[in-house]
Amino acid sequence: MGTADYTFGAFLVGVVVSAMLYGVTGVQTWYYFTWYSSDPWHIRLLVSAMFISDSIHQALITHTVYTYLVTDFGNVIDLEKLVWSLSVEVLFNGFTGLIVQSFFTMRVYRLSKKNIFATASVLSLVIAEFVLVVIYVAKALTLTTFIQVPQIKPLSMSVNAVAAAGDILITTFLCVFLQQSRTGLRQSDTLINKLMLFSINTGLLTSVCAVMSLISILVWPETYIYIAFYFCLGRLYCNSLLATLNARKSVRRDSCEDHMSLSLHRPRRPVNSPISSTRMGMPNDISIKINTAQGYVEDEFLSTKNLESSQSL
Repeated sequence: MGTADYTFGAFLVGVVVSAMLYGVTGVQTWYYFTWYSSDPWHIRLLVSAMFISDSIHQALITHTVYTYLVTDFGNVIDLEKLVWSLSVEVLFNGFTGLIVQSFFTMRVYRLSKKNIFATASVLSLVIAEFVLVVIYVAKALTLTTFIQVPQIKPLSMSVNAVAAAGDILITTFLCVFLQQSRTGLRQSDTLINKLMLFSINTGLLTSVCAVMSLISILVWPETYIYIAFYFCLGRLYCNSLLATLNARKSVRRDSCEDHMSLSLHRPRRPVNSPISSTRMGMPNDISIKINTAQGYVEDEFLSTKNLESSQSL
């Protein structure tokens, strides 16, 4: 494979995959505003800001690839120049990550019962990542050619490393605090198992993407394969948040089980009928027992709660 396959070819593949994921984001966003329009205004604002940021990022990386592969096609001198959109897209990807990770940080805060250490640990990584992104973009905008890009590769490596560390830490804390929420009840523990698996799956995608971007920089430093992975990172963040929000009705429905047992025992003693002088055999024990175990998730921060109630008649 030639040099173009590892550079502009990687750009193209990254944009195509990112566009596919953006389509998924669009569908999930539509689903959210259709079925969860009653969510608190700040959650709806957060989703709107995330989608706008993600849309701008998709437009920027599309502009980048179009410029290199269409506008500057065959012009070797222009192909060596850095297009401004390639630098600015990092800022919007970082902003999307900031929104999503902040949301999950609040989940850690709620599930940990306001544990300052856990929350501060996650929040420090989230803020550090965005600060590194801002520094990266500020320095990248001063560069003019691809030959100068190695000057900021340490920053790029730091951004991906901190992003992966933040995602892994968030997933770890969520699983730990969910595990501590177990009650021993089958229904509630089943709900917690589902939430733990869901947390692992959503955090795993973004972590793997960030790690692959970091590995690509280390293993293939002269290529732009790492950029292809980074193009997709923002989409994965969006879909992890939207999947979490959109799964609430399903989780709530699957976790609610009502059991009703009706026992009619054979008559063991006769009773006098109020309308007849004859003795009639009547059931002496009719019991209806309704056990309800509910596990549900709060709309705002997905904190698990468990109720168990029983009523006997």
